[in-house]
Amino acid sequence: MAKFFGNLNLVLATGLVLAVLVMMQFSGSAPVDANSVLRWLHLFFGVLWIGLLYYLNFVQVPLMPSIPAEQKGAVTGHIAPKVLFFFRWAALLTVVTGLCIAYVTGYAHQALTFTGEGNVNLIGAGMWMALIMAFNVWFIIWPAQKKILGIVEASAEEKAAAAPRALYASRTNTLLSIPMMYCMVSANLG
Repeated sequence: MAKFFGNLNLVLATGLVLAVLVMMQFSGSAPVDANSVLRWLHLFFGVLWIGLLYYLNFVQVPLMPSIPAEQKGAVTGHIAPKVLFFFRWAALLTVVTGLCIAYVTGYAHQALTFTGEGNVNLIGAGMWMALIMAFNVWFIIWPAQKKILGIVEASAEEKAAAAPRALYASRTNTLLSIPMMYCMVSANLG
C-alpha cells in the first residue's frame, strides 16, 4: 500500500483507468462523447487550477512572513516552483478544454461575443473572466514569480517590483474566480 500511494503517477494512472471503467459501466445513461470527456477534463484541470490559486492566496502567501528565514528556502526553492508549474499548466488546460466545450457544443462565438441569449451570455461572462485569469497567470504572475524565486536573473529592485505585481494579479484572480465559478455552474449548457 505504501509503495502504491507513495507513487503519484501510479495513483493518477489508476484513477484514470477507474474513470474509464466508470464511463464504460454507465455509458448507457451517461453517453461518453467529446463533450462529456471535455467537461470531465475541464473540471479536473479547473479544480487543480483554482485549488492551487486558493492554496497560494489562503495558505502560502499569508504564511510566508511568519516562516523563519532559514526555512523560506524550502518554500521558494522547492515548493513554490512545483506549485507554479501545475498552477500555470492547469490554467492553460482549463481554458483550452473550456473553449473546446464551447466549440463542440456550438456556442463559442455567441458566448465570447455576448450575442447569444440567457445562459450563453452567462457562460460568456465566465469565459472572459477565465481568460483574464489565465492571462494573469501566464503574463503577470509567472514572469514576476520567476524573478522573485530566482529562476531568472533579477536585481533586488526588480524582485521588489515584481512582488506586488504578482500579488495584485493573484488577488485579482481570486476575486474573479468567485463570479466565474458562479457563471460556469449556473449556465449548465449542454
